[in-house]
Amino acid sequence: MERVVGIGGYFLRAADPAALGAWYRDCLGLDADENGLWQPGAGPTVFATFEAGTDYFGSPAQQSMLNFRVSDLDAMLAQLRAKGADVAEDTQDMAGVGRFGWVTDPEGNRIELWQPA
Repeated sequence: MERVVGIGGYFLRAADPAALGAWYRDCLGLDADENGLWQPGAGPTVFATFEAGTDYFGSPAQQSMLNFRVSDLDAMLAQLRAKGADVAEDTQDMAGVGRFGWVTDPEGNRIELWQPA
């Protein structure tokens, strides 16, 4: 059986694609080139499905949620707040898994930030 070997991309609709791309670059430090090519650091990637009625993604209209690994969740959340980003007040700790926080991008997409254990 053929298998996928990795995530090849993640694509977002946006009213202002250039501004949204700049937000990901300036607020999260996502260093993509002019074609969107980004070389992420090595590490785990989670693929999980959720019940249709979950509120974990924020808005019920949001069908998927992007999760970024970070090395220091507290520093990333502070950086985002300093830039005026819409950061959730709460964080979550999961024993053996890590810590989680959330930010909503300017287009209303909730993003999860994960500091692995």
